[in-house]
Amino acid sequence: MSDEKTYKPPAVWTWDQGSGGAFTNINRPVAGATHEMALPVGKHRFQLHSLATPNGIKVTMMFEELLAAGHDAEYDAWPVNILQGDQFSSGFVEINPNSKIPAMADHGVKPPRRIFESGAILLHLAETFGAFMPTAPAERQEALSWLFWQVGAGPFVGGGFGHFYAYAPEKIAYAINRFAMETKRQLDVLDRHLADRTFMAGESYSIADMAIWPWYGELVLGRLYDAREFLSVAEYENVIRWAKAIDARPAVVRARKVNRTWGPADGQVPERHSEADFKRLQTDDG
Repeated sequence: MSDEKTYKPPAVWTWDQGSGGAFTNINRPVAGATHEMALPVGKHRFQLHSLATPNGIKVTMMFEELLAAGHDAEYDAWPVNILQGDQFSSGFVEINPNSKIPAMADHGVKPPRRIFESGAILLHLAETFGAFMPTAPAERQEALSWLFWQVGAGPFVGGGFGHFYAYAPEKIAYAINRFAMETKRQLDVLDRHLADRTFMAGESYSIADMAIWPWYGELVLGRLYDAREFLSVAEYENVIRWAKAIDARPAVVRARKVNRTWGPADGQVPERHSEADFKRLQTDDG
């Protein structure tokens, strides 16, 4: 029985190290490194340290789309084991003091420049290559608005709905209902917006789509939290149409495999250093 109706917050909060559920070992109320560990560095300009969670997939989508479009955007992608606390290593904290994936180092400038937060990485790559960002002022602003919408709205879906529906040690009705309501409201926002346009910024596929799809696209496709029935996602026909169109892109198929360390073996490319890593996966699978 949950004590959600009787819990009274104390005057001063103290950390209960056993209250984090599935993430007890990695959640803590302070920042900074817990141990010394240097990050690996490959041969390419861009060094990505990430995991194939929705925020990580945003960036691998961008890289794979850039490569598919003919840009010189080769990258090394290194997995970060967040359940073992790799994000609290000294090397990772150096490129992201917030200890969250994804984080990236751009070795195309001296000294190498760190970029953290998925939205910032997408914008950096779009500006570096002049790609996947509309050039017309109105469409560019639309893309930026939706990019920042996702950055602000996404935590309600992940840390809110996803946490309490799928991961919290107790099923708390108030929390699940509160965040389910907000998640459905956001899906309705997207559905109304996509009713008369192909992509988020209009007819051009952009970083706005890459930011939004790994959360909301994967959600309506039934891959996130196993919540498709619970949230009645069939109601959002425009979002489903958009999600399926992006899901079919070869670059997105590849991007979902990068830094994935779980699930079927044919869907995992834990480290990505070249296109050969995907071909090797096909060879290994016969």
